[in-house]
Amino acid sequence: MEPGGLEWLLVPMQQLVSWGAAGAMVFGGVVPYIPQYRDIRRTQNAEGFSTYVCLVLLVANILRILFWFGRRFESPLLWQSIIMIITMLLMLKLCTEVRVSNELNVKRRSFADFDLNYFWHWSKFTDYVQCVLTFTGVTGYITYLWLDSSLFVETLGFLAVFTEAMLGVPQLYRNYQNRSTEGMSIKMVLMWSSGDTFKTVYFILNQAPFQFSICGLLQVFVDIAILLQVYFYSHYPQKPVSHTAHPASTKAL
Repeated sequence: MEPGGLEWLLVPMQQLVSWGAAGAMVFGGVVPYIPQYRDIRRTQNAEGFSTYVCLVLLVANILRILFWFGRRFESPLLWQSIIMIITMLLMLKLCTEVRVSNELNVKRRSFADFDLNYFWHWSKFTDYVQCVLTFTGVTGYITYLWLDSSLFVETLGFLAVFTEAMLGVPQLYRNYQNRSTEGMSIKMVLMWSSGDTFKTVYFILNQAPFQFSICGLLQVFVDIAILLQVYFYSHYPQKPVSHTAHPASTKAL
């Protein structure tokens, strides 16, 4: 068969691969949170999940969407941010409802109190929505004013992906402080590593803005560092952890 005769088969296959990669980019980041959501709903206990993860991911993806208005990038990356924001809001809603239902005789806190001591520890999901909308409105207005500045746009893009890239650093630092990786799911770290590697390769192959590639590489390095901690600390007695932790919830793919 002549090489040209295979084009009718190769072209659809390439298209399917392209669609598959795009779909993995859009939904791959939320996959780890599905079992987490189901577990919290089943046990009615949200202590193991840090809502600060939601905060970081909301900030990172809102900034990424604003960056898109200044510099258009691949549509799957834009949809990834939209899906992640929806996912984090659903996680916040569930965690808030579970936490409040388990608290007895605790003073209710709201976003309107403007008390920094209780920031992101409010009693109603609507308070988190108000905070997110306020942040979006302020940053959106600033972006609108400076949209013509290439320096501002590039800085905005860097802040968006750098914020997400730093999600694994708290876990890395916690392991270093405890000289232990006890309680940390190695399977989750491997999922982080595979997901971050896939994202970075996707960024490079699709010529995404350089901020995505640089911060993707940074995420991979952080994942490798955590895996090295697992190997290193396994040769020493594990120190007891003083509180229940769920490290799997401190990172996103």
